[in-house]
Amino acid sequence: MYIVCSDLEGVFVPEIWINVSKHTGIDELKLTTRDISDYNVLMRRRLEILRQNKLTLDDIRHVISYIKPLPGATEFIYWLRRKTQLIVVSDTYEEFAGPLMEKLGLPTLFCNHLTIDDFGTITGYNLRQENGKMKVAEALQNLSYKVIAIGDSYNDIDMLRKAEVGILYRPPQNVIDDHNDLPVVNSYDELRDLIEKYLLEE
Repeated sequence: MYIVCSDLEGVFVPEIWINVSKHTGIDELKLTTRDISDYNVLMRRRLEILRQNKLTLDDIRHVISYIKPLPGATEFIYWLRRKTQLIVVSDTYEEFAGPLMEKLGLPTLFCNHLTIDDFGTITGYNLRQENGKMKVAEALQNLSYKVIAIGDSYNDIDMLRKAEVGILYRPPQNVIDDHNDLPVVNSYDELRDLIEKYLLEE
C-alpha cells in the first residue's frame, strides 16, 4: 500500500520566510532550502537576523496569518486523502504551522519546534531528528508501506530518494539541474495523474 509524504512550503503553501522577507523588507530572509542546501547554516543565519532586527514570534505569526494555500492545494489534498493517506513532512515549526494546517483541512503534520524566551524571542530551533524527512519515509517502509514522496527543495532530496517514488513539484532550476533523474511536475493536475498511475499499479 502506498502512503504519500509531502513537503509543506512550496508544495501546498507559499514559503513562510519569503513572506516574512517581503513584510519586513529584510532581503536576506528570502533565502530558503531552495538556495542553501545546509539547513542548519540557513536556520542559524535566520535566527541571527531576527535577533538583530528585534523580530519576535508574534511578528512572524502576524505574517503567517495572511498566508493562504496555493491555488488548488486544498482541492488536491481533499482528492488525495480520499485515495490514500497523506503525511505532511516539513522542516517548519509547530509554532508557525498551526494556522496553515487548518487552512489545508488539518492533514497530519510531522515538523520541528522552536525555543522561545519569556519575551517572545526565538532563541533556538529543535529538530525532531536529523534528516527527519528521510527517516519518516524509512519508518513507513519498515511498517510495510511504499512511499510516494513530494518536495521542491534540497532538504527534500533524501526523502525523495528513499521513497519508492520521489517527485519534484515545481522546483527551481538549480534543484532540477542537480537532480535531473527525478521526475518533475508543475501543476496539481500533473501531480494527480502521476500519483494515480502508481496507485492503480498496486
